[in-house]
Amino acid sequence: MRSTTPSAQPSSPAPAELSRSGFLRGGSLALGAGTLGAALAAGGPAHADRTPDDKPGRGTGRGVDPNPGYRRPEITRLKTVTGPGITTRFRMEATDLGAPAVTPDGRILVIFGDTWEDAAVGGGWWRSPVGLYADPDRKLKHGLEWTSAVGGEEAVELVEYDHSGNPVSTILPGDILTVGETMYVWVMVNHGFGNVDHTEIWTSQDSGEHWERTAEMFPGDHLDGFSQQCTWFAHPTDGYVYLLTTGFQRDKEVILQRVPQDSILNPDAYETYGATGEGEQQQWAWGNAPTPVLGGHVGEMCLRIVEDKWVLTWFNAGLYRVDMLLANSPEEIRTPAYAETILWGCGWGQEDHERVAQLYGPYILPGSTLDDLHLLCSQWNTGAGWPYHVQQYRVEGVRRAMESLA
Repeated sequence: MRSTTPSAQPSSPAPAELSRSGFLRGGSLALGAGTLGAALAAGGPAHADRTPDDKPGRGTGRGVDPNPGYRRPEITRLKTVTGPGITTRFRMEATDLGAPAVTPDGRILVIFGDTWEDAAVGGGWWRSPVGLYADPDRKLKHGLEWTSAVGGEEAVELVEYDHSGNPVSTILPGDILTVGETMYVWVMVNHGFGNVDHTEIWTSQDSGEHWERTAEMFPGDHLDGFSQQCTWFAHPTDGYVYLLTTGFQRDKEVILQRVPQDSILNPDAYETYGATGEGEQQQWAWGNAPTPVLGGHVGEMCLRIVEDKWVLTWFNAGLYRVDMLLANSPEEIRTPAYAETILWGCGWGQEDHERVAQLYGPYILPGSTLDDLHLLCSQWNTGAGWPYHVQQYRVEGVRRAMESLA
């Protein structure tokens, strides 16, 4: 059974309502020292004891390095992919997230969250989610290049709705999925930011050009609030889609679910993975009540198959960083073959390739390999109001790093 008790969800429009800026600036303040909130409140990096030459995870401190042959992946902050002069022609200078998938017709479609026309949160023409197409023939090492938007020349909402209407304020994407000729987007309907009323799945039959608000899925309190934020991917042979889900509030662990690929729109077809018993008597099985497979305080996630490994990247909100793990199957995510921190949170003015201020939302780009893996990652300076954008990061040598530990 679950080992934690989920925190109460914020309500709207009560005084405790979670604002967008509060969510990223201090949404985890109650979680204790060392968390995202504590790090940002202090105004300094999460790892201020390091010198500029230190490489996180490389064993540069005192004592004996238990893995002297380990070679950490090399991280490059490759390119800013949204913002003025980059996505201006789509009337979307301010945006975040960026969940990608390959469309049935072979393009790359990236779905973004809250979006405004000008380079500021609140800067005119608010919509969410929106989508941009990227050139699938361009090598990832050269950075994404946008070719068009869902909607044509201007990035419009996938499905139009009234942000100011009562009670909806915004609908945010969790992740995007392609199965056969159908594309699916898992979204969270917020009644006040951070208060997820329910989840929905939207579908497209024309490679993302048009979307239908197809199915209302789960209420916000489904599985004690552990089925709001989602990442998912289709198994290539067993006929299931596997989902990792958690709450939207970045205060929960992660559970594992699955659904037959031909029943994605049927809420009754979803099955949870969990353990019974304790210690040596513990047994994990599908159909049990969910048991967390990933601990901590988890934010946005991305689950993909890269070559022959199930790769998960996620915003580790409790430790203010982006982590990665590799597993041989979805069930083995709880005991991964490899794990590493890819990006470390820090303060503004203290960034480098691996240290990123107010980071969140790491998504794996199609075309990634274990030798050359690419992420989209968001950041938002909630104090200054800008940047609020998405950047591309290159992670080289994951395979080498994993093999050096064998």
